[in-house]
Parts: sequence; C-alpha cells; structure tokens
Amino acid sequence: MLLLFHRREIGVMQTSVLDAKHFHDEEAAYAYLEARLWPNGPVCPHCGGVDRVGKLKGKSTRIGVWKCYQCRKPFRVTVGTVFESSHVPLRLWLQCVHLMASSKKGISSNQLSRTLGVTLKTAWFMSHRVREAMKTLGLEPMGGAGEIVEIDESFTGRIDGMPVQTTPGGASSYKNTILALVTRGGAARTFHVEGTTSGELLPVIRANLSKEAFIMSDEWKGYKKLGDEYWMHQAVNHGAGEYVRGIVHTNTVEGYFSIFKRGMKGVYQHCKEKHLHRYLSEFDFRYSNRIALGINDTARADRALRGVVGKRLTYRPPHH
Repeated sequence: MLLLFHRREIGVMQTSVLDAKHFHDEEAAYAYLEARLWPNGPVCPHCGGVDRVGKLKGKSTRIGVWKCYQCRKPFRVTVGTVFESSHVPLRLWLQCVHLMASSKKGISSNQLSRTLGVTLKTAWFMSHRVREAMKTLGLEPMGGAGEIVEIDESFTGRIDGMPVQTTPGGASSYKNTILALVTRGGAARTFHVEGTTSGELLPVIRANLSKEAFIMSDEWKGYKKLGDEYWMHQAVNHGAGEYVRGIVHTNTVEGYFSIFKRGMKGVYQHCKEKHLHRYLSEFDFRYSNRIALGINDTARADRALRGVVGKRLTYRPPHH
C-alpha cells in the first residue's frame, strides 16, 4: 500500500521549471527570446524591416543570426538589448533572469556566480543589466478612479562618503531616503530622494499620483497639504499609537518596506548610493508582478525579458 502511494506521488510530481530546454540549449534560448520580443515575426533592429528578412543557416553561422535584405545587415534578437555584445551564453542569461524574477528578496551576485558558473564580476554585471530590464518606463499616474495609494518614507544604506553619526536628524542625516507609493492591491513605485522635507517629497508625489487618488499616510505634517490637491487624504497617527482606523492605514506600504529591507540587509548587505535606483527597480518589479496579482514566476520572468529592449548597459568608459 505504501509503495502504491509512493508511485502515485511520483506520478503527480511536476517537472522543474529549470528543466525547460531554453535554459540548457542555446538554439532553444534564442527561439524563446525571439518568441517574446518578436511575437509577429523578426524585425530588423537596423532599419525596422520585417518583410525581407531571412534566417542564416550555414554551418559557420552563429546561432540565431538573421539577415535583412533591405539594409543588407545581419542581426540577432539580442541587438539593442541588455544582452548585446555579451560573451555569456544566452541560456545563462535566461537562467539569471528567472532566478532574479523568482527570488522574492533577491539573489546575491555570489549566489548567481556559484549557480551559473560564472565569475563574481560577471554575475554582478549580469544582475545590474537585468535590473535595468526590470525598470518600467513611461509610467502612468497611480491612483486613478479613487484607488487607495499608501505613502511612506524610509531609510537604507549610507550616503556615499558620509560616516555614521548620531545627530538630532537621526538616520536621515547619513542614510539614503526612500519614498514609496504603493497602490493597495496593486503596484509599487519607489524613489531615492534627497531627504524628507516637503520640498523634496511633494514634487515626486505630485508627478506620480493621479488627482483622483485616495491617499493614506502617517501623521507627518508635510502630507497634510495633499488633502487640498487630491480627491481625499487620510492619515493615521503612529506617534499616538494609532495604526489602523477602519480602512485607513499604511500597513501595505510598510509591508513593501519589510520585503525591501530584508532583501537589502539579508541578501545584498551593501549597496552603493549610485546603484540604489536599480535595486529599487528590482523590488518594485517583483512586487508589482507578484503571485497575489496572478503572475507566477515564469510569467514574471517573461515580463522582465520584454523589458530588455533599448536598455543596453555598459560600465566601460566610452572611447573618444
């Protein structure tokens, strides 16, 4: 009876997502990326041609090479993306994207290096390219049609060149300030800002919130001005021990910060100020494409792949 149960258990076991062919075969990796970036067929990145395009199949031809017979130039799907000119096999890039998209609190460069079998420097560079792909461009204002948007600020890391010091200003005197806007039941959008004054926070809020938004925040006095500009603003008084008043609270945005800080402290441990905006993009992306919104790990990784176009990133100084 036990053996029969064991066999049944084996029969219903799911295949690991990492067994997929595009994670292990280079031709399959190119086909997988082409299907996501060219859903209607190949497009020449040089001239935009789509009609007179053919795949090169010679024995000496590199995998995934196409030729446009309008501009007479060869190309691959990686041209104009964060993968361009990389010596890392595309199948490893796809593994990296999946690992970063599916790790709720992130995955360190050291772990990527060991898992992918690349150097630490290569893993660090790959992860930053993927973070760039996760960055969302052309964002619409949040909070349309009276959606609830929670606002809060927090601190992380250390301002470059600033030693730790105990001052009346507290953490804000030497740590980086993060402003978060989180739609309840929806997406997150965070910003690395200069400080916590109304002059530093309100312009960012105004640029990213619809006038129809229902804003919820803590009791910070700078937020009080928002009540005259938006559909509604309610606040909870944390200083008086109030954390929930009916539907009014900031628990959602604080939950976002909890994930972010656990990732930054427990996984990444250190982040230079100049790279902080990319880490914010990474955590925003995963939060805004989470399981609770019906997006599983594979779908999330595919969304990241669709963001690789037009974001080529290089850390080498340009040649003059």
